[in-house]
Amino acid sequence: MDMKAHESEVWIIGAGLAGLACALELQKAGQRFVICEASERVGGRVATDLVEGYRLDRGFQVLLTAYPEAQRLLDYDALDLRNFYPGALVRYAGKWQRVSDPLRHPLDALCGIVSPIGSLSDKLRVGFARLRGFRLFRDCEGLSSLEALRSRGFSEKMIERFFRPFLGGVFLESHLETSARKLDFVMENFAKGRTAIPARGMAEIPLQMAAKLPVESIRLHTSVVSITENSLMLASGETIRPKAIIIATNARAADRLLGKTETPPPFHSATCLYFSAPQAPMHEAILLLNGEGKGPINNMCVLSAVSSDYAPEGKHLISVSVIKPQENLEQAVRGQLQEWFGEEVAQWQLLRIDHISEAIPAQQQIDTKLPRIRHGLYQCGDICGIASINTALESGSAAAKACLQDHQ
Repeated sequence: MDMKAHESEVWIIGAGLAGLACALELQKAGQRFVICEASERVGGRVATDLVEGYRLDRGFQVLLTAYPEAQRLLDYDALDLRNFYPGALVRYAGKWQRVSDPLRHPLDALCGIVSPIGSLSDKLRVGFARLRGFRLFRDCEGLSSLEALRSRGFSEKMIERFFRPFLGGVFLESHLETSARKLDFVMENFAKGRTAIPARGMAEIPLQMAAKLPVESIRLHTSVVSITENSLMLASGETIRPKAIIIATNARAADRLLGKTETPPPFHSATCLYFSAPQAPMHEAILLLNGEGKGPINNMCVLSAVSSDYAPEGKHLISVSVIKPQENLEQAVRGQLQEWFGEEVAQWQLLRIDHISEAIPAQQQIDTKLPRIRHGLYQCGDICGIASINTALESGSAAAKACLQDHQ
C-alpha cells in the first residue's frame, strides 16, 4: 500500500483498554485511526478464555464500578455486572471471620465487633473512615501504604489479619510498599461503588468497547518492531508514516519501541489457580482472605457464586490467588485448601494455572506521565498514573485529546 494512504490516519499501538479508549475518543472527533495489535485479540491483560465450559479470566480481576472513566465509557447494564459482597471472610485461628462494610451491612458489621480481626478501636476507625468515603490518606504523600496505615493508628493485628491480605491482592505485593496515593485511590473507589465482574467474564469489557469501532480499524496479528521520527515499522517489513502515533502498550514494550536502554520499570507478578468443583465450599459471592500469615494462598473466591455463567450447570469454579510463587505450588495450595474445607478438596480438578509475570506496575511512588511525548508521538496506559482500569481508560482518552489538539 502507498505510504501516503496512511498520512491522514492516527496509528494506535496496542488494543488494550487504553488503546480502545483512545480509539473511541478519536472516533468521536471524526479522526481516522488504525489500532495495530500484535496478538489475536483485543483487551491486553484483560482477557477471558473458555476452558471445558468454564470462563477463566487471565488472573483474578474485578471492576470497581465507581471508576469515573469506566462509568463514562462502559454500558454497565449490557455487561450484566455481578457484584461481590461488600466485605470479606478472613481466615484466622482456624475460623472464618466476617468483615463487612458498615454502611451497606450495618448488622453484619455490628456482629463483627467481637471478631479477632483487629481491635474495637480499629473497627471504629474503619467506620469513621467509611463515613468519610475512605478519603483517609490524602495527606500521606511520600509514605508507603504500610506507613500510612500505621500513621492512622491501625493496629498491627488489623494490618496483618485484614489489610495485608486484602491490599496484597490489590497491589500484588504483601509488603505494602505501594504508595499511599494508590491506597487512598483504591479504598475510596471500593467505598463509592461495587466490586463486580461482567456475568460472562472480564473480556466483555474490551469486547464491548471494540464493538463500537469499525471492524476494519483493528488490525490483529500486526506487530510493530520500531518507531522512528515520524514512522513505524511492522514485523512484516511494511513502513507506515501516519499522521500521529499513540503508544498504548505496557511500559516495557513502549521502552523497546522507543529504543530506551535504561533499566525497565518493575512489575508485580500474579499467579491464579482455577479449580472445578462438583460442590462449592460456600455459595456466597464473597472474597476469602488468608489472615493467618502462613501458606501460599493470599485470597480466593467461588467465581460461579458471583456469576453462574462462569461454570457449566451443576459445576463450580474456584479461583485461588497467590502472590508469592513457590515450588510444588499446586500441592501446597491443595494442602492449605484441605485445611480450610476438608477432604472434598481432593475432588477438585485443576483447570489451569495462570502466571502473569507483568500483572501490574510496581508503584512505590506514582509518576504521572503526560500523554504527549513530542508532537506526533503520544503514550497512554495504566503506567501513566495510579495503575488501574480507570487510569488505562483515562489516559487513552487524554492521549487522543492531545493528538487532536496538535492536529487541528
